Amino acid sequence: MERGKMAELESLETAAEHERILREIESTDTACIGPTLRSVYDGEEHGRFMEKLEARIRNHDREIEKMCNFHYQGFVDSITELLKVRGEAQKLKNQVTDTNRKLQNEGRELIIAMEELKQCRLQQRNISATVDKLTLCLPVLEMYSKLREQMKSKRHYPALKTLEHLEHTYLPQVSHYRFCKIMVDNIPKLREEIKEVSMSDLKDFLESIRKHSDKIGETAMKQAQQQRNLDNIVSQHPRISGGKKSKKEVCASSDLEVPGAQDLVDFSPVYRCLHIYSVLGARETFENYYRKQRRKQARLVLQPPSNMHETLDGYRKYFNQIVGFFVVEDHILHTTQGLVNRAYIDELWEMALSKTIAALRTHSSYCSDPSLVLDLKNLIVLFADTLQGYGFPVNQLFDMLLEIQDQYSETLLKKWSGVFRHILDSDNYSPIPVTNEEVYKKIVGQFPFQDAELEKQPFPKKFPFSEFVPKVYNQIKEFIYACLKFSEDLHLSSTEVDDMIRKSTNLLLTRTLSNCLQNVIKRKNVGLTELVQIIINTTHLEKSCKFLEEFITNITNVLPETVHTTKLYGTTTFKDARHAAEEEIYTNLNQKIDQFLQLADYDWMAMEPGSKASDYLVDLIGFLRSTFAVFTHLPGKVAQTACMSACKHLSTSLMQLLLEAEVRQLTLGALQQFNLDVEECEQFARSGPVPGFQGDTLQLAFIDLRQLLDLFIQWDWSTYLADYGQPTCKYLRVNPTTALVLLEKMRDTSRKNNVFAQFRKNERDKQKLIDTVAKQLRSLINSHHS
Repeated sequence: MERGKMAELESLETAAEHERILREIESTDTACIGPTLRSVYDGEEHGRFMEKLEARIRNHDREIEKMCNFHYQGFVDSITELLKVRGEAQKLKNQVTDTNRKLQNEGRELIIAMEELKQCRLQQRNISATVDKLTLCLPVLEMYSKLREQMKSKRHYPALKTLEHLEHTYLPQVSHYRFCKIMVDNIPKLREEIKEVSMSDLKDFLESIRKHSDKIGETAMKQAQQQRNLDNIVSQHPRISGGKKSKKEVCASSDLEVPGAQDLVDFSPVYRCLHIYSVLGARETFENYYRKQRRKQARLVLQPPSNMHETLDGYRKYFNQIVGFFVVEDHILHTTQGLVNRAYIDELWEMALSKTIAALRTHSSYCSDPSLVLDLKNLIVLFADTLQGYGFPVNQLFDMLLEIQDQYSETLLKKWSGVFRHILDSDNYSPIPVTNEEVYKKIVGQFPFQDAELEKQPFPKKFPFSEFVPKVYNQIKEFIYACLKFSEDLHLSSTEVDDMIRKSTNLLLTRTLSNCLQNVIKRKNVGLTELVQIIINTTHLEKSCKFLEEFITNITNVLPETVHTTKLYGTTTFKDARHAAEEEIYTNLNQKIDQFLQLADYDWMAMEPGSKASDYLVDLIGFLRSTFAVFTHLPGKVAQTACMSACKHLSTSLMQLLLEAEVRQLTLGALQQFNLDVEECEQFARSGPVPGFQGDTLQLAFIDLRQLLDLFIQWDWSTYLADYGQPTCKYLRVNPTTALVLLEKMRDTSRKNNVFAQFRKNERDKQKLIDTVAKQLRSLINSHHS
């Protein structure tokens, strides 16, 4: 039963649902009926719904039929009215058709006119559109034409600007046209063409400045030279009316108009190329290329020609190219923003400085002409001053000049060596004769000499020195001037200049002049007269050294008392030369004495002596007298030493002559003849050939000979043997060995030639005495050795 109730309830619900759907279908728009019908098919009672739908349709049909039956008469009446209206409508149609035909006939011309008007309006619109389009296109074409014209005339930077305007302003407005697309495609090619052409211009510019570097550098160095001259004029110009001439006035009167780098080279290509590459976004590429090429050019410029050292023009051209290179780079640095920077310039300068200094060291070392070295120094100073004016540090160049100064000194020393040799070789080594006051004052003006006695003497008179004294003195001063010239413009202090001059002058005196003097003194053919004059000359030159000190002080303004001031060694130089000359005099005298002694021809077996001294000895004494007479102008000590040396050498040589091994035997007669010769020598010593000897000092040179001869001639052996070794011994200077040698020679003669014939009665006693003396002498000799 419950099921039956549930079925009944479901049937009622389904019927209610179908009713709702039917109402919905009746009241809903047909376009939205789909969801309603779907709800029917979604359920399971669609068969029953169809039955209910058919029943509802039949119900509506009955209602429509009722309604039609109710309005039928009205419908018939309406049809009748419509039939009447149809006839009237036909008439109206005919009238409308007639009217239309007439209108068509009348409007045909109007239609043709309207068609023509339409065509005109269409053409007008096309023309207007064309004008508008041409208005947009013509500026593009004009700009492109302008671009080609600028490129043709090589105005690349304006062409690049035109290209920028064309690309970014004009072409975007007409980008849909085919010719514009061609232009757009061509723009990169045009840019590349501009880059290539501008780069070609840059290469031409680089080649141009390479060729013009010499001229640019020459011009810059002329400017520096004229500026230096101007500064000197301004600093030296005397004050007028309480004030000095202004630099501007002096400049105006000096005509200093010299073209600069910008006047000699057109820098516009590098500016244009820089701008072009900057606009094209390739500035860094351009900068790298420019710097790389300039570095290559720098290396070429810094490579000196192999023969640069031969002439000053070689150095000048080398410097001109370097200066020209850096003047251009300095101009580029200050007229472009960053194409080159200070670091790049400094790097190039460091390279240039090291290579330049190395080249100068190498090439200047080949130079042997001091004038060329001096000119080179002036050129280096100008080179340094020029570059310093552009802000480049040049201290290393001035340091190198101090090195060249040493070389300059060496070349000066070589030159002055030749000058001194010529002076010394051409000198007559005779006192300078003067015949009048004018000549006297001229020589005194050349050499600082004062002698009150000489001034009082009447003309003609003679200076004590020969011509080489004033000549050498003046050449020393010329050398000092030459040294001073090198120190100019080196920015050295007075003390440094003074020290440099003094050191160089010391080298001149101690090395160059000293060697020249020594060579003259040591010459084979130099005579005693020349040696004496050299001693006199060097004595006066030695006295002049204080005047050379004053001369240097006057030109450097540095007092000799200043700390660390170098002293001149001239005194030492002339003393050494004088001592060498003195030694040479002593040697020369001894050689002359030896030459005379070679003429000695003693008859050692003579039984009786001659009546006078030997001829050779007389001649020798005569030579010595005349020689020492020449020594009057020599310092007393030199003359005395020479005389004493000659006498000692003569005494020693005579002793050797007497004792030489070849003389195996000698007689008393020969010994007495020899004694005559020694007495002649003693007489010469007593005559005082050279003043200044105290008492018999000079005679003491022959004391050994005198005591030996007295011992043998007086046969005073008892005294000799008894007093031997005592300070008061009469024969103190007789050596027992010497006495024994001479005694042996006389003993042999006695045995063979019976020399002691006058003692015939006591011959055996005498022979025994000789043997006894000889024995005692040997005993003395042995005791002395022990």
